[in-house]
Amino acid sequence: MIGVCVIGSGRAGMIHGRNFAGKLRGARLEALCDPNKEALNQAADELGVEKRYADLQQVLEDQAVDAVVVVTPTVFHRDIVIKAAQAGKHILCEKPMAMNEQECLDMIEACEENQVKLQIGFMRRFDESFRYAKKRIESGEIGEVVLVKSLTHGPSIPQPWMYDIKKSNGPLAEVSSHDIDALHWYSGSYLSEVYAVAGNYRSPDAVQEYPDFYDNVIMTARCLNGSQGLVDGAQGVLYGYDSRVEILGTKGIIHVGRSNQHSVVSVTQEGISTPFVSSWRTLFLDAYYEEDRCFIDAVVNDTPVEVTGLDGLEAVRVVNAGNRSITERCPVRIERERRTV
Repeated sequence: MIGVCVIGSGRAGMIHGRNFAGKLRGARLEALCDPNKEALNQAADELGVEKRYADLQQVLEDQAVDAVVVVTPTVFHRDIVIKAAQAGKHILCEKPMAMNEQECLDMIEACEENQVKLQIGFMRRFDESFRYAKKRIESGEIGEVVLVKSLTHGPSIPQPWMYDIKKSNGPLAEVSSHDIDALHWYSGSYLSEVYAVAGNYRSPDAVQEYPDFYDNVIMTARCLNGSQGLVDGAQGVLYGYDSRVEILGTKGIIHVGRSNQHSVVSVTQEGISTPFVSSWRTLFLDAYYEEDRCFIDAVVNDTPVEVTGLDGLEAVRVVNAGNRSITERCPVRIERERRTV
């Protein structure tokens, strides 16, 4: 049994916590860690966990903890992952991997030196529909991939801490990291150049103190293998949670994703209606489970993880390049002069 500690008891942290608390064969939820004692106790009570750590050092010293799931704000990822690796803990780190390229490289190096697994939390790769689409592409059904378009619209108004782009990396990181990874995964290539335009249309509270904040972004991209990409990201759309991908090939097209909460359609005198998906927490619940299961399998069987540190690093490179493109209002090439793992 792999003892797991979830570090962070927010929305995504609780999804991972519920998985490890009783659903996953071969793993057990050994402990929770969160500096907010009220949130920690509330989460631990719900999950039935006795070990409640407010200090990361307690996690690192617990020999019953074999692996950690890092579900904290991005600015803390680097230090937590490096310390966990040095303590010999395997790591599942939520996206975005880190704030910049150097932080990602530091994390990868620490995990390699200490021979621990590092998996990045791009859970859409574990969604049944997303995986099926990948198989259809690999089968050659639509020929060579020409264009990948990925869209994520979130219903929630951004939290105030997100307004500072220097601390959050903005919606390209918080919302569109999954879309960037979709471009990488479905095209079979990392990106070479991006051009992004953005604006603030729904967040008036941010305007005065953070004039560079944006809640809507469109980014076009060129892949290293010559294919094309398009990312469409938005926060605060209110109408529901929207996640879709379109893969255009030389011989056809694949559409991935759904917006209906259920397959029920109501028809009345007022018209036709069907409930829209309200949250990623329901849409990708099964994907989170598969992600956690595959992570444990990699630890138990000492096999490669499906989503690597390099995948996380490349997404962060694109986020940073996209934010620079927004500021400078020009295309930005993604340089890889530094070590590529």
